[in-house]
Amino acid sequence: MLEALRMKHCSLDGSCMRLSHFYPLLGFLIPTVLIGYGLVIPRSCIAGMNDKTVGFAMALLGACIAYWQGVRLALRSARTSNKRDNATA
Repeated sequence: MLEALRMKHCSLDGSCMRLSHFYPLLGFLIPTVLIGYGLVIPRSCIAGMNDKTVGFAMALLGACIAYWQGVRLALRSARTSNKRDNATA
């Protein structure tokens, strides 16, 4: 019972999300953007602003949204399972 009182309670709106949850995403995004827009795209036939470079940016945006939603879902699942475990104890 005391563990349940000490446990930080999170709302389902993602208020428990911390910057540390996004370190893996930054570890993916920073090298991808630097390599993609800094090395690969300028030296290829798709250099410049066109549908392929915009598509690459949209793919990165989609990855960010999917990661963010996955973290929210994982936090929500952890919260509900902790709540369920504390209720049965």
